[in-house]
Amino acid sequence: MKYLFVHQNFPGQYLHIIRHLLTDPGNDVVFITEPNSNHMQGVRKVVYEMGRKARPDIHANVRDYEMAVHRGERVAEAARKIKQLGYMPDVIIGHHGWGELLDLPDVFPGTPMLGYYEFYYNTEGYDVNFDPEFPMYTNYRSGIRTLNVINHQAFALGQHGQTPTRFQLGAYPEWFRPQIKLLPECARLQVCCPDPTAAERPFSIGDFTVAPGEKLITFVSRNLEPYRGFHTMMRALPGILGERTDTKVIMVGGDDVSYGPKLKDTNWRTILTKELAGKYDTSRVLMPGQLPYEAYLSLLQRSDTHVYLTYPFVASWSLREAMACGCAIVGAEVEPVQEFITHGKTGLLTPCLDPAKLAEATLHLLDSPALSRRLRKAARAYAEKHLDMATHIAAYEARIAEIVG
Repeated sequence: MKYLFVHQNFPGQYLHIIRHLLTDPGNDVVFITEPNSNHMQGVRKVVYEMGRKARPDIHANVRDYEMAVHRGERVAEAARKIKQLGYMPDVIIGHHGWGELLDLPDVFPGTPMLGYYEFYYNTEGYDVNFDPEFPMYTNYRSGIRTLNVINHQAFALGQHGQTPTRFQLGAYPEWFRPQIKLLPECARLQVCCPDPTAAERPFSIGDFTVAPGEKLITFVSRNLEPYRGFHTMMRALPGILGERTDTKVIMVGGDDVSYGPKLKDTNWRTILTKELAGKYDTSRVLMPGQLPYEAYLSLLQRSDTHVYLTYPFVASWSLREAMACGCAIVGAEVEPVQEFITHGKTGLLTPCLDPAKLAEATLHLLDSPALSRRLRKAARAYAEKHLDMATHIAAYEARIAEIVG
């Protein structure tokens, strides 16, 4: 079968399904993407270039949409080239978020499409205005509604959709949901697994070492930013480290901004380190940036308490993988996390924006070995029941078969 995947950052959410598809020599996979250094043996990458940025003289609310229309045109150009070379996909699979799929039905009329619907932007009740520290600008609702133009155009294509969580599905209007199938994202349980001996040996990143007998608190985000609770985590450090002299903290993440307003000439790590100067022992805290995947997994396996915070927004892959690794988790008390973590059963929940409560929950878990063991076991059991990659792949293949007919 011939598969055409589309995502501006290859391989995006499609790494695991593509790996599986390539185990069948009868499958032919082409992937349209912007340039990057990632490669997968057996996948033919077709690269498109954006070529320009949004015009500065148009209304700020529609700049993202202008780029989505442009991106859709560039992807369609790339698709026409592979069509001219004789490639006719049996199915198109891609992410709707950046407009890349919008013109593909014109290039391949009649070819079924499975689009990834990641998030529907709501003016109330979700991430918008969740954090009073960062209030929205006056008349923000118009801009938020405009963010859904691509969602609406994707819906108008009359094709098929997927999304990974009940929270994300529920963010879409009721009339929209019948087009979207719930396809949970999972973890490779054989790779993301507990290591019962991890705490018995030194764990090091560079010159920073956590010795056997020391406690390790971990925090992971693509970027260290408020949307993922980095400011709450940082402000909890004085309370945690002041109470436990045997504890170290490693916070993994880059210095860019994935979600929320961009910063000029600084980053949240710098801002919050300056805010908290002199309030905690910095020698016991490491922020190494982003880690290679193997080092990241080793970190989760060594973790004594793993903190996962987020606004009411899309849950990260790291939460799933932390559960698969059997981490003792303190998570944000918000709906996307509650879909995975049940308080007192598979982890502890604490208000996302309350550093004192976060410190209290973290210390309680560090001070309660029996509770920690029980939560670790339950988190892994949840992953084995609900987050098995084999189940995800089977459901994905069934969905593809359903739409291809």
